[in-house]
Amino acid sequence: MSEAMMELIPNLPEEIGLECLFRLSYKAHRVAARVCRRWRELIDSREFYYQRKQSGNTHKVACLIQSLPVETAVDGRKPVGAPAYGVSVFNPSGGTWERLEPVPDYPLGLPLFCQLSSVEGKLVLMGGWNPARWEPVKDVFIYDFTAGQWRRGKDMPSKRSFFATGALEERIFVAGGHDENKTALKSAWVYDVRRDEWEEISEMTQERDECEGVVIGNEFWVVSGYSTENQGVFEVSAECYEMETDQWRRVEGAWAAGRCPRACVGVGKEEELVCWADSESVVRVGACAVGLGEQTLVTGSAYLGAPQGVFLVGMKEGQNGKLEKIDVPTGFSGFVQSGCCVEI
Repeated sequence: MSEAMMELIPNLPEEIGLECLFRLSYKAHRVAARVCRRWRELIDSREFYYQRKQSGNTHKVACLIQSLPVETAVDGRKPVGAPAYGVSVFNPSGGTWERLEPVPDYPLGLPLFCQLSSVEGKLVLMGGWNPARWEPVKDVFIYDFTAGQWRRGKDMPSKRSFFATGALEERIFVAGGHDENKTALKSAWVYDVRRDEWEEISEMTQERDECEGVVIGNEFWVVSGYSTENQGVFEVSAECYEMETDQWRRVEGAWAAGRCPRACVGVGKEEELVCWADSESVVRVGACAVGLGEQTLVTGSAYLGAPQGVFLVGMKEGQNGKLEKIDVPTGFSGFVQSGCCVEI
């Protein structure tokens, strides 16, 4: 009997065998894929992911760009220079933390200010600055939780920093930021992860540097930012991309004047934009939030130089509840620059 015709699990009907594989934890996929070619092809397939999702067997984790622990020298002094960053993964179902292995070509730390997004259970890291030369890069790296390893994606079409990003309809949208000359951008692109291809879409109505991307329903929003001539003066407007027409819709008064949106944009019960830095005083500085379905992971400090706090907040009757502080293992208390949710 050929391998393609073999039962998934001997002496079990096909549908029961599939159900057993659907229930495997993603941490077991790497081992399960080595059982036989049929298991490997099944676990790697898009259909397997969506059937697991439809049957409720996926779960959401927070992937965070977080500063790595700093080793103190023998004389007690800490090294001088920019901190190094890695990808930390928080699993709310078990309260566990882990750190992914370094991306290719950056063994000592991620590109500074790189961005995270996710598609079909895969983590996508793109852009940022080379940590050694402080030069913008076009690198794209994809982490496959099933395989437990990084691979390279097709480079971004151009170098840009501090751009907005969001995943919608199995693709990743990128808009705004600034180029190598620190000129604010209004151009936008979309990345198809499976096809490993970039496609340019229409430009926004204006330049938006240091903007933030957020997905609301089936829309990609780019929040605030500023133009080259008004550097540091954050806009109160946002723009919403309409895929049917390939046009942007401008939304006035969507954001608080003068407030940097980076990493702290949330969505209220009426689908209005909210700022997590304004939610409670304990996360007023350096707030970062990652939505995890019925819960949101929020990090931040009460004041500049204060210890980083990590909190979970749930939804109660359509409103955000109280921030509940969670214990964090040694090595995972560093500053969180940004993050995203990955449904694995």
